[in-house]
Amino acid sequence: MRIGELSERSGISRDTIRFYERNGLIESQTGESETNNYRNYPDDNLVKLEFYTKARSAGISIADLRDIMQAISGRCDADLARSVIRNKIAELRERAERIGNVVAFLEDAVDKR
Repeated sequence: MRIGELSERSGISRDTIRFYERNGLIESQTGESETNNYRNYPDDNLVKLEFYTKARSAGISIADLRDIMQAISGRCDADLARSVIRNKIAELRERAERIGNVVAFLEDAVDKR
């Protein structure tokens, strides 16, 4: 499918789709026509885009998504993939704890006023 159809079916803007492609999170192939530069996007990009939308709304960065997707895409061995994902989970838990500390500090500061 072309980018317009992918955008329509996924509910994600063309610019965001291009951003994900530039960051190696989705792939496309050159079209068969020699007279245009249209790109074809495989259907599996719909599943990926849904995952990225949920991950981004949960606060996962593009860098984290790249690491996770590289680990689960088979570009590295299974043990390394599990290690990358476990490390990301640990990093996210650490970030969540720091954010929780900031929220508690701010709530305490507001309550004292």
